[in-house]
Amino acid sequence: MSSVRVLVGTRKGAFILTSDGNRRDWTVDGPHFGGWEIYHAKGSLADPNRIYLSQSSSWFGQIVQRSDDGGKSWETMDNKFLYEGETGSHLWYDGTPHPWEFKRIWHFEPSLTDPDTVYAGAEDAALFRTTDGGKSWQDLPALRTTQGEKWAPGAGGMGLHTIVLDPNDPNRIFVAISAAGVFRSEDAGATWKPVNCGLKSNYIPDPTAEVGFCVHRIAMHKARPNTLFMQLHWDVNRSDDGGDNWHEVSGNLPSDFGFPIDVHAHEPDTIYVVPILSDSEHYPPEGKLRVYRSRTGGNEWEPLTHGLPQSNCYVNVLRDAMAVDTLDPGGVYFGTTGGQVYVSPDGGDHWTAIVQNLPAVLSVEVQTLP
Repeated sequence: MSSVRVLVGTRKGAFILTSDGNRRDWTVDGPHFGGWEIYHAKGSLADPNRIYLSQSSSWFGQIVQRSDDGGKSWETMDNKFLYEGETGSHLWYDGTPHPWEFKRIWHFEPSLTDPDTVYAGAEDAALFRTTDGGKSWQDLPALRTTQGEKWAPGAGGMGLHTIVLDPNDPNRIFVAISAAGVFRSEDAGATWKPVNCGLKSNYIPDPTAEVGFCVHRIAMHKARPNTLFMQLHWDVNRSDDGGDNWHEVSGNLPSDFGFPIDVHAHEPDTIYVVPILSDSEHYPPEGKLRVYRSRTGGNEWEPLTHGLPQSNCYVNVLRDAMAVDTLDPGGVYFGTTGGQVYVSPDGGDHWTAIVQNLPAVLSVEVQTLP
């Protein structure tokens, strides 16, 4: 029977949660790098023992850790993420120019076929790639020349927080940046195109704007790489042409503001979001923690509440804090700023807390193990 490994990044360390295919009994290991912010930890699909981890602090800066034994031991990688080329500047909150600078890595996305090739999304928004397992990192500077002078930070900073790789074409990459939008490359990052047509924002009065949208997260099902789902600052959106055109699918959600969005591993039209009240009130409507599921690719949504607190709950679920496994039936996971990590081994119908009282959860990723 297959098993699962859940990688949890928190404000004060990383935790590794493991279980067999039943996903009822769990072993909790951690904290790894206790006291450090772990923005993201993600395992390789090509090598189940390989994990990359983003470790950062205001004092020591950014450090990348790699494990080749499933998190039992760690090796510090090269951390020289150097911007290349003519980087120029971008806009700041007040509209004034701001020089590009490196602050931290928000997200790792390992290659689907090569454990030594990994993409890393940074703040300020930039994309890096390693082909030697993290020993060296190369900037892909063409992204910032794609109207980069018009980009501006979201409330949490200007992070490149989502990287989606096309399983059928290793040269096709999607990235999402807050607050710039979604960009697509067809040539492994050599050139980029903004793909935000149809998105709407109260903060961008120009209906023809190509960039400047505060995208919170995008997701894809591997069987249908031209269909993308998005949680925007407001609105849940869908594209069926690789991002060239988007339309809203918020439907009957109680609030269309939120951060994460994910797709069921075996059902390309089943998607999950976690609504919160507003962009200033980062907690569930009515204090009820509810995951919403659509089995129709949007518009029609149902609340999933069994096992989740339905009163006096004021936690948030951040953009990288939801994941799905590939077991059958498919499992769904999410972590909260209150330190809980929940699992549903039946696609969202029933939830249980794997662990509670962790530091605030920043990211949740899952590896399905043989």
